[in-house]
Amino acid sequence: MGDDKAAVADSERGLFLPGTARPLAPPAPVPADMPEQRPQVPAFIAFWRGFPAAISRDAARGGTFLCLPVLLGAGAAAYFALPWEPEALPLVLSLCLLLVVTFLSRDRRILPFISGAILLILAGALLGKLETWRASTSMMGSDVTTRITGRLVSLEHQASGRLRLTIDIVATERPQLRYPPARVRLSARSVPEGLAAGDGISGLASLMSPSGPVRPGAYDFSFSSYFNGIGAVGFFLSNPERAAVVADDGLTAGPARWLQAAREGLAARIRHAVPGAEGQVAAAMIVGMRAGIPEPINEWLRRSGLAHILAISGLHMALVAATVMAMARAGAALFPQFSQRVPVKKYAAGAALAFCTLYLFFSGSAVAAQRSYIMLAVMLAALLFDRAAITMRNLAIAALIIIIISPHEVVGPSFQMSFAATAALIAAYAGWTDWRMGRRERGRVPPAGLARNLLRTVLVFAAGLAATSVIAGLATTLFGAWHFQRASPLALPANLAAMPLVSLVAMPAAVLAIFAMPFGLDGFFLSIMGRAIAAVIAIAEWISDRSPIDAVGLMPLPAFLLLTVAFVVAVLSTTRARLLAAPLAIVGFGLLVARELPAVLISEDGRLMGVRTADGGLAVNRARPNGFTMDDWTRALNAKMVVKPLVAGKTAAPEMKSRQFSCVNGLCLIDNPAGHLIAHAENAAAAKPVCETASLIVVDDATASNLCPGSKALVFTKRDLALRGSAAVWLAGLGEAGAELAQAISQPYRPWHTQRQYSRAARGLPPYRRKTGQDQ
Repeated sequence: MGDDKAAVADSERGLFLPGTARPLAPPAPVPADMPEQRPQVPAFIAFWRGFPAAISRDAARGGTFLCLPVLLGAGAAAYFALPWEPEALPLVLSLCLLLVVTFLSRDRRILPFISGAILLILAGALLGKLETWRASTSMMGSDVTTRITGRLVSLEHQASGRLRLTIDIVATERPQLRYPPARVRLSARSVPEGLAAGDGISGLASLMSPSGPVRPGAYDFSFSSYFNGIGAVGFFLSNPERAAVVADDGLTAGPARWLQAAREGLAARIRHAVPGAEGQVAAAMIVGMRAGIPEPINEWLRRSGLAHILAISGLHMALVAATVMAMARAGAALFPQFSQRVPVKKYAAGAALAFCTLYLFFSGSAVAAQRSYIMLAVMLAALLFDRAAITMRNLAIAALIIIIISPHEVVGPSFQMSFAATAALIAAYAGWTDWRMGRRERGRVPPAGLARNLLRTVLVFAAGLAATSVIAGLATTLFGAWHFQRASPLALPANLAAMPLVSLVAMPAAVLAIFAMPFGLDGFFLSIMGRAIAAVIAIAEWISDRSPIDAVGLMPLPAFLLLTVAFVVAVLSTTRARLLAAPLAIVGFGLLVARELPAVLISEDGRLMGVRTADGGLAVNRARPNGFTMDDWTRALNAKMVVKPLVAGKTAAPEMKSRQFSCVNGLCLIDNPAGHLIAHAENAAAAKPVCETASLIVVDDATASNLCPGSKALVFTKRDLALRGSAAVWLAGLGEAGAELAQAISQPYRPWHTQRQYSRAARGLPPYRRKTGQDQ
C-alpha cells in the first residue's frame, strides 16, 4: 500500500521536474451517467450571465411586440415635453434614414433593435406633431367682453346650481372679433326652458383665454383645451336667450344633436328617479355627466381611493360587458337544445360588444371611455375568434390604436393610470395561473366537495377582490402621485367594502334599468342603484375622515421616469429579466427621498404667492386665495395648513414675521426659514423700498420694468409671469449664491401657448378699464 502511494507521488513529481519527459497516461473513461464537470464561476457572475438569454426568451414570447406601444408612447410623450416646437421635415427625414438603417442592418444582432427602437420613438413624436397640426385650435389671446351668438353643443348642470354650456360660435358683436374661437365653454345662472343641443343661443359673455398650469408641472388647462377644441372659457354676464341660427348641415350634426338630447334626457330621468347626490353619481356612471356631483363627495371619493367609479373607464365597460354576457348565457341555459347547438359564448360576446358600443355613445364618448371601449372591443373580438381575451398582447393592440388616434393622451393621467392598472392585473393573473398550473401538475389540488367548493369559491372571490385592489392600487399610485400629488393609504379597505356594491349591485342594476326603460320599469332598478351608491358614499366619507395622509408632495421628473421604466420592465417581462427593475426602482426611490421642494410658488397672474414656513405651513399674501390653486399648492408642497396674511393699518410699517405675510400699503413681506426676505408688491412704487434687502420680489404690475437695477434680488413682474406662466423658486441658504427657478411655459411657444403673447399683461399694458359713462 505504501509502495503504491510512493509510486503515485513520484510519477506526479516527475511531470514537473526539468528534463523529464514521461508520456502522459490516457485519461480514464468517464461513466455515461456521470454529469459533465464545468468550471465553477461565482454565483453573482452566473446570475447576471443569464440575463441575455432571459431577454431573448422574452423577445421570443412576444416581448418585442409589447415594446411597440411603449416606444411609440415614449416618443409622443417626448414630443409634448419638448421646450420648443420641432419642425416636421427633420422628423420625417430622420424617420426615413432610420428605416434605411434598420433594413440594411437586419442581419446584424444588436443594431436592428437599437435603430428600430429609435425609429419607433421618432414615429411617436411624428404622430404627436400630426395631431397638433390636425387640432389647430384657435385660442383667445386676451380677455374680452362681447355679445356672442352660437349653437349649443352640450348643457351640463353643476353642483353650484349654475349651468355649463359648450357653444359653437356663429357671430360676435360689440366688439366684433376678427379671430373668434370656434368653440367656447361658458357658465350661466339659467337658460331658456327646453333649450337643447343644436338650438341657437345669444348673450353678453366674458371670454377668457384658457389658463396655464398653476405651478410648473401641474395640469395645463391650455393644453387640454387646445386638443379638445375649446378656444375660450368664461361666463355669461346676463342670462342668455334663444337666437335664430342657421342649422348645421354637416353629415354628423343631426345624429350628434339627437344623441346629446337623448343623453340629457336620460340624465334628467335618472336624477328624477334617484334624487340628491346619489342621482348625480348615478348620472355620472351611466351618461358621464359629472358636473353636478357636490365637491365634498368628490373629495371623499378622492381621499378614499374610490374616485375611479365616477370616470367611465375600463371598470364600467368591463362590468357592463360582464353583466350582458352573464344575462345572455343564463338566458341561453334555459333552452338546452339551443345552447348545445350554437356557440353561446360567442353570441354573448357579440351582444356585450353591441351594448358596450351603445354605452360608449350614451356616455358622451369621452377619451377615457373611448380608450376603455377599444381595450374591451379587442378582448371581446378575441373571444369571437376563439382567442384568449385577457392577454398583454390585446392590451398592447389597444394601446397602439389609442396612441395612433390620440397621442396627446399618453401624457395624461387617465391613459397612464388605466393602462398601468390593466397591465399589472394581467401580469399578476398570468403569474397566478402559472403557479396554479404547476400546483395541479404536482398533484396538490384539494379534494372536491360541495361545502369545500362553496367555501373555496367565497374565499377565492374575496381574495381576488383584495388582490385586484392591491395590485391596481399599487400600479396607479406612482402616476397618481406624479399628476395629483395624492396617495390613498386606505384605498384597500375602501375598495374591499365598496366595490362589491358597485360590481354586484350598482352596475348590474344600471344595465337592467336601461333594458327596462322602454317599458317604464326602470325606476325600481334605479332606486336599487341609488341605495348602493348611497352606501358607497357613506363608506367613502368614513374612510376619508380616517385617512392619515393625502398629499405626498412633488415628485422629481428623474424619479418618475426611473420608476416608470422599472414598472414597465417588471410588468412586461416573464423571465428573470424583470429583476432589472429592482435597481431602477431603488435609484428612483432614492431620488424621491432626496428631493427638495420649492421654497416659493407664484401664480401666473402675479397676484398670489405661497411660501413654505418652518412649521410645515404655506403662507400666502392674500386673505382669500383661489381655492383650486391652494388645493394644488398645498398638495405639491406637502403643507399642513394655509396661513393667511396679517394686514396692518395704512400708516403702520410691515412687521417682519417668519410664519405669515405682513402687508401694508400694497407691500407684503415675509422671512422664509432660510432667512431670505420675500416681498410681494402691488406696483413698482411699493417695491422700491425693498430692492436692496429682499431676495425675491413679485410685482403685480405689467408696466413695471427695470425695477431694481444693480440689485441681487430676483424680480418677477406681471409681464414676466404672463409671458412664461407660474413660477417655482428654490432659494439657497442665507449667504449662498444663486437661486433656482422654473416657469411653467417655455419660449418659443408651443402651439397651445402661442395665444399668451397677445394678452395685455404680456404686452406690458395695464388692465383695460372702461371710461366712465362709455356705452357698452
